[in-house]
Amino acid sequence: MKVQIHRLDKNLALPKFETDGSFGFDFLARKDTIVNPGKIGLVPGNVVVKCPDELALLILPRSSTYRKTGLVFPHSVGLVDQDYCGPKDEIMIQLVNNTDKEVTVNRGDKVAQGLFVRTPKIEFTEVEEDFLEKDSRGGFGSTDNTQ
Repeated sequence: MKVQIHRLDKNLALPKFETDGSFGFDFLARKDTIVNPGKIGLVPGNVVVKCPDELALLILPRSSTYRKTGLVFPHSVGLVDQDYCGPKDEIMIQLVNNTDKEVTVNRGDKVAQGLFVRTPKIEFTEVEEDFLEKDSRGGFGSTDNTQ
């Protein structure tokens, strides 16, 4: 499957799958970005991506980022919708600095990974409660209280 992508800085590589078994591909920082302690930084990811029909792009943390830098995603996962692909819709990576020192993300650093997932278009059909199970499982967090 081909995916349309636009690089803002052509001197940085296109995202790629690093191994044959990789599901995710890396986003590279387009410019140096300083993230102050306890603050959120926005790192430009250098690309605008046009998601194909019935695919969404998830922006996920790289497993080594926190260990190496102390930076984490404040929202765990980012979601790129199909219609987020205009001239000003560069992928931006939000990172929180959990350290007590400023952290610099350097131009060209791998800052996040992308993963395409199938997202079939659905329609909701509202029904009355008769489709619900007769017994509730226990509500939110119910599997935390095993007996």
